[in-house]
Amino acid sequence: METVRRFFEFDQNSYFLLGPRGTGKSTFIKTAYPEALYIDMLQPDIFRNYNARPERLREAVHAHKDSGTVVVDEIQKAPQLLEVVHGLIEEKKGTQFILTGSSARKLRKAGVNLLAGRALMRHMHPFMAGEISEYFDLARAVQFGMIPVIMSSSNPGAALQAYVDLYLREEVQMEGLTRNIGAFTRFLEAVSFSHGSILNLSNVARECQIERKVVEGYITILEDLLLAYRLPVFTRRAKRATASHPKFYLFDAGVYAALRQAGPLDRAEEIQGAALEGLVGQHLRAWIDYRMPDCSLFYWRTLGGSEVDFIVYGKDRFLVIEVKNSTSIHPKDLSALKAFGKDYPEATRILLYRGREKLLRDGIRIEPCKEFLLSLV
Repeated sequence: METVRRFFEFDQNSYFLLGPRGTGKSTFIKTAYPEALYIDMLQPDIFRNYNARPERLREAVHAHKDSGTVVVDEIQKAPQLLEVVHGLIEEKKGTQFILTGSSARKLRKAGVNLLAGRALMRHMHPFMAGEISEYFDLARAVQFGMIPVIMSSSNPGAALQAYVDLYLREEVQMEGLTRNIGAFTRFLEAVSFSHGSILNLSNVARECQIERKVVEGYITILEDLLLAYRLPVFTRRAKRATASHPKFYLFDAGVYAALRQAGPLDRAEEIQGAALEGLVGQHLRAWIDYRMPDCSLFYWRTLGGSEVDFIVYGKDRFLVIEVKNSTSIHPKDLSALKAFGKDYPEATRILLYRGREKLLRDGIRIEPCKEFLLSLV
């Protein structure tokens, strides 16, 4: 696959660019800013030098007076550099600083607020369907996800398993985020069953035989490493009692598929359904980040059991989206969207499915999932 033009918009200001490993942050930066002073903290010798003497960054920037852009890649490896960056931003008004990272944990602990107002917070996501256009294959995306480093592999299955083993397990241990890697491995497998569902910490703790507070800490680790997110319930102008707990998603459908252990009692359709829902969710998150920053993503569930997968809500948008892993639509598939429409007639209601036809039924747009994802540009 040739170099892909990302939907991420350039910014003239200094900014953090956060995203999980393998999502293409470094490739994007090197392509977009070829003349920048580039400091890669993943290089052992560079890391040692800057970690031992953070003021070295000031010396490097002063030595490259003609560089209008300074990039520090994976800055969470040496968060003490933030104080130096803070001073340089104040001192060198015409210089843009881009700070990439795959973990918000260390940045937050190091006082990322030092740069509040001086550096924007931006995110890089896995590929969107519209970014790879004719290369997008829905079935393949459900199976292997959309992480660039996985999609570019000749053996995506093996690459995905290596990603899970090396990053989700070993990197967590290497960073000292947990001492019991065995318990964390059991947790990863157990929490994968919560993908696309309301998160029940007690059930996860019981499944992997660890304490509930430990599970809470592990969930926080996944969120800090940008590997998972929780989706809040939509409660604005609620006319019915709604659920109070968020839904849980891993950041990429392929990561979910790799972690989700399947056995004789598991139905392939159930696993694929959760993967498809997650794939739509990760696209909506990226689309909002790149194109609709005034919007937020929610889900809706009443205590009576009606549930809609996704709600995009913002100043000028109110989209309600239900995802079905089927090639045909039955009347009961529309019931939750109909219930939502009664409470919120202003909303545009969409049902996504694996079929090929576009339909309009009872005011609900029924669209092929692949076409919808490609339309998010």
